Amino acid sequence: MVRESVVLRLFRKILIVWCAIVSLGAGAFGGPAPAFADVLRVGRPLCYAVSRTVAKDGGSPLVFLCAGQPEGYQKGTLWFRAMLPLGADRRDDLSLIVHSSRFDRLLVTFSYADRAVERQDVRSGDFGTHWRAGGQLAFRAPHRDVPLTGVTIRFDKVASAHLLRMRLVGRGEESTQTAGLAALIGAALVLLLAGAIYNASLALALRRQFSAWQAAWAICMVAWGACWSQLHLLFLPAMAGAVSAQICTFLSCLAIPLATLSAITALEERYVSRWLRRATLWLTAGVFVLGIPLSLMRSGPIDTLGGVLSVVVLANLVAVAFCIGQAWRRGSSDARSYAGAWAVPMLVLASTSFFDADAMFWGGGSQILVLFAAAWQTLWLSAAASRSHGRLRAERDMARRAEGQAQELARRDALTGLLNRRGFIERIGTVLDTSRDRGEAVALLLIDVDWFKSINDAYGHEAGDVVLAAIARCIAHHECPSCIVARLGGEEFAVMVAGLDGAELMRFAEGLRQQVRDCEHGDLIDNRNVTVSIGIAETITGADFRALYRLADEALYEAKRNGRDRVVIRPPDAANPCTDDLDQVAVGL
Repeated sequence: MVRESVVLRLFRKILIVWCAIVSLGAGAFGGPAPAFADVLRVGRPLCYAVSRTVAKDGGSPLVFLCAGQPEGYQKGTLWFRAMLPLGADRRDDLSLIVHSSRFDRLLVTFSYADRAVERQDVRSGDFGTHWRAGGQLAFRAPHRDVPLTGVTIRFDKVASAHLLRMRLVGRGEESTQTAGLAALIGAALVLLLAGAIYNASLALALRRQFSAWQAAWAICMVAWGACWSQLHLLFLPAMAGAVSAQICTFLSCLAIPLATLSAITALEERYVSRWLRRATLWLTAGVFVLGIPLSLMRSGPIDTLGGVLSVVVLANLVAVAFCIGQAWRRGSSDARSYAGAWAVPMLVLASTSFFDADAMFWGGGSQILVLFAAAWQTLWLSAAASRSHGRLRAERDMARRAEGQAQELARRDALTGLLNRRGFIERIGTVLDTSRDRGEAVALLLIDVDWFKSINDAYGHEAGDVVLAAIARCIAHHECPSCIVARLGGEEFAVMVAGLDGAELMRFAEGLRQQVRDCEHGDLIDNRNVTVSIGIAETITGADFRALYRLADEALYEAKRNGRDRVVIRPPDAANPCTDDLDQVAVGL
């Protein structure tokens, strides 16, 4: 209960931070932008022109349209022009931020009031120093003494104009936003990577299919986040542009089936209807199948296919929600964990449909929200898996303890608490082997209560049991690793002791006999003294237990014949060593 409350408090803190981030994004980062940090769209203040073939360098159209949407540009050239009011750059030098997409070439031209122009360009596979974290390209207008009047942006063979996002920001703002966006991306990727490693370790340790799918999904999201944010260009600069965009599309279409499979495999079949499970898997397969051509396309109906894919993805998410809801209603505990994990991603995807997220989080937009929603889902499911694993581990430990206690009880005498015959035989093997290796003497003491039948006959079997329990208490405190005490049955006890021989062994046995004699049993048997006879067999030649038991039994009967209440010791029988296995002793006993 304590651990669970700690986890719940942790999730509450994460939720508060999440809400704060969303609030900041919707307010500080998503609110109206000043003139020098405007999002460029067609008609405000962006105009466009189209050439159905790739235009020659230096060429520029004479007519730009400021209404409608550009068409027929995928195999040609698409121009955008943004005219700026005079003095727009007096606050700071401006930077153009372009969120990269699939194109062959991008040329940016800055125009000044004195008719001077400055050109900067990048090509697919070579972004130079213009790439920034968050899938962005930055073009800084050189500072001059005359105002900047306009910006012309030329794309050659761009795949989709609808996927382009462009902003004008101050140069100082650009540096700050780039650093902040990189920090957000890094935090999300670290959380996802930690979740991937943790779930992979759970999959290996517990052999759980759900954890394996969850780890694969988290790894896929890490790869997508690194590719989308262009962090991979630190190591693979040649992947800049169209190749990275195509890989991102494929990874995003792969991540959704992996997430769906992790949810479906976590819910037991008895909690989800077969038709609902199959429908969800078919929708998941549809997402993956549609994602393959979309990731390969450089031209054609990309926007149309993307719209169809969005509908299928939404239907897939709804189907997963129904699976979780049905399993929850039928009593699945895993469904509750998945409900908390999937709630945030679904809310994020739904919320981006109601407000424009392009300008949020310093241009990171909905991709940042998706990254943090994925990190939330990974953390939530990792914690849920940890709780489930902890619960299973606690149940397993309790079962093992109960099994150990049952096994120990099976080796103990119920009346006296001493080892019984079975437990004694199992324990003496260690003492014999250790003493044989060390060359120590080993002795077996058989202890038999004198005239015990007369006690039962005179005072009843209940009084006899009390006497046996009292005798057991007298000799039990001698039990240690080198001294094993047991009740073999009836009124017969046994002590196996190592490291004592000769006079020391005799003093030890006499001490036991005297302790039993001095034991008081009270009025239960009319203050009658109870005595024992002890037979001892010792060896230093490595004889086995059966040989010791035979010699000790002979010594015990000799003590009985000589008047009882005495100790008789039988010297080692070195002339006839026995080689019987310890496992055969149980038959002899």
